Amino acid sequence: MLMKKRKRSGQNFWDAEYKDGDYLSLSINPSGDLEKFTRWLIREQGKSLLNVTSSVLDLGCGNGRNLIWLAESFGVHGVGYDISSEAVKQARQLTESRDLQLSYEASSIARPIPLEDDSQNLVLDMMTSHFLNETQRADLFKEIHRVLKPGGFLFYKTFLLDEDSNAKRLIEENPTDEKNTYIHPNIGVAEHVSTEDEIEDQYGQYFEIHKIHKSHRHKGKHGKRRSISVYMQKT
Repeated sequence: MLMKKRKRSGQNFWDAEYKDGDYLSLSINPSGDLEKFTRWLIREQGKSLLNVTSSVLDLGCGNGRNLIWLAESFGVHGVGYDISSEAVKQARQLTESRDLQLSYEASSIARPIPLEDDSQNLVLDMMTSHFLNETQRADLFKEIHRVLKPGGFLFYKTFLLDEDSNAKRLIEENPTDEKNTYIHPNIGVAEHVSTEDEIEDQYGQYFEIHKIHKSHRHKGKHGKRRSISVYMQKT
């Protein structure tokens, strides 16, 4: 008789995923959406925020692929945080053979960011903060704003609820007490799906939103999902 596969949750899920790659197709190549953002940033700002003096914070850095690409492409230095100790281990291994000024810590982004005020040129929150609850997300937004230098940018990417029938189905089938949030059927933790209006209302308090890019390209076991990338600047 076949046994049902036991679901893992939270940190244990991600540790196992980075070891075995059972659920997601993990890559060591940079995100295409991040590459698109940097091309836009260079058109708008030149390399004033992407050079050897620039500091980058990656929230949910995974195996370090995006930080490594930024460091190799533009000479930036930076730090990445991830809840998975296995992901951080892999990030350190990928970095150690390169002459890069990058560091990584296994830590939840629900905690205060241990960096100085106005210290970062660029912050990445890519498919990460949607695992936080409403209060934690609000606290993180304030922390991101605090550590960014005036004129620095936040590159934000998350799932988009607008016109996403699969996200709406997940909310109906696995609801939580928080609006537009469901219990992820594979990971076993709450996952929030944002609307464009919600993002503009929440982040507009802290940042100037320069550009919004929507995509249908994210595909997974629960069907095609919409994502949204937002380019925001601390004024």
